[in-house]
Amino acid sequence: MRHAPLLLVTTLLLSACAPGFMKPSRPPEKPIAEKPAADKPGQVQLRRASFAALVGWGKDRHGEALVALQKSCASILKRPADRQLGGNASVPGGRVGDWQAACKKALALNTADHAAARAFFETQFTPYEVHDALASDAPQTGLFTGYYVPDLNGAWVRGGKYQTPLLARPDDLVSVSLGAFDDSLGGNTLWGRVVDGKLQPYPDRKAIEGGVLGAKAKPLLWVDSPVDAFFLHVQGSGQVRLADGTVRHVGFAGKNGLTYKSIGRILIDRGEIPADQLSMDAIRAWIDARPQEGQALIEQNPSYVFFRLLEGDGPLGAQGVALTGGRSLAVDLRYMPLGAPVWLETHEPLDGKQAMNKLMVAQDTGGAIRGVVRGDIFFGAGVQATKQAGNMKRPGRYFILLPNGLKP
Repeated sequence: MRHAPLLLVTTLLLSACAPGFMKPSRPPEKPIAEKPAADKPGQVQLRRASFAALVGWGKDRHGEALVALQKSCASILKRPADRQLGGNASVPGGRVGDWQAACKKALALNTADHAAARAFFETQFTPYEVHDALASDAPQTGLFTGYYVPDLNGAWVRGGKYQTPLLARPDDLVSVSLGAFDDSLGGNTLWGRVVDGKLQPYPDRKAIEGGVLGAKAKPLLWVDSPVDAFFLHVQGSGQVRLADGTVRHVGFAGKNGLTYKSIGRILIDRGEIPADQLSMDAIRAWIDARPQEGQALIEQNPSYVFFRLLEGDGPLGAQGVALTGGRSLAVDLRYMPLGAPVWLETHEPLDGKQAMNKLMVAQDTGGAIRGVVRGDIFFGAGVQATKQAGNMKRPGRYFILLPNGLKP
């Protein structure tokens, strides 16, 4: 995507993967009710642990996490061995070469054999608890939210109820990775367009939807709901069901780079919807009952996302690999590397008393995922995934698993 204390019951969250869901690919933004929080700098501190210290480690189905890791490893092995796994040397993870031996072994394993998968992780990796050295209170505890794959109805051409376009990335949209110029800025991306040799801000949502891009705005598909399209922008990727029954996956291709503004928070501040009653359904009902006011509300979020058609499994995460429901985690790239296994200890979104301790893989990121101990869980697609993602806002902690021999 992803969080605020006000509503999580289906808060769409997320994470703004906006520099990337392709980050190329997914840019979820923020939960609908969240008030923007100040982005306090952090500093990663790792404390070596044992697998025995990981609560519930022996009860997990490790083969499911291995499925996700195999996808990441296939990507890691294509990279030069001397490259940093993370954006810069301050991000734990070492170099790609440090991961090659473990990744080759991972790809040779049968993911259906959970015992073998567990043995693989225990013999190839060392767990380190992740702390924020600059946090004054509970530096090992952070916030964990969730995101999912929206399901929309659409058509290839405009007509009838299909009046809302999903736009392809315009040719003049430019992205600038600041980490390419300064290692300390790794994980930060600027979006805009070049005018008279200078990078300028891109038009906002209202201007884009008003047609300011002209011929540069090329629709990929047309969908039947502006609200569903908006939620898709928040999540960054989704699937569109066509009249003939086929399903096409769409993913993040770029964004206008303007700051996301929560429409849920606007409705709360106006007194339109009580904070304890806010949900995606409540927002949808409010907009459907007031089409003109609803469009004006949506336009108050200046951030706008462009899409591309995805082939294969989809959706893709920032690492460029297909995400795995319940096993892929979005993290802050300033502090955590993509491709690393992560042991998460938190609680279930629909039952705060039930522990949710599981092995995941850092494969995505998001503009709202900010902090050393911060994660956004990808729950997958479908009704249950939507409920889980919408209610996921739990404190928790995590451990990064690093290859044996790598000294962080």
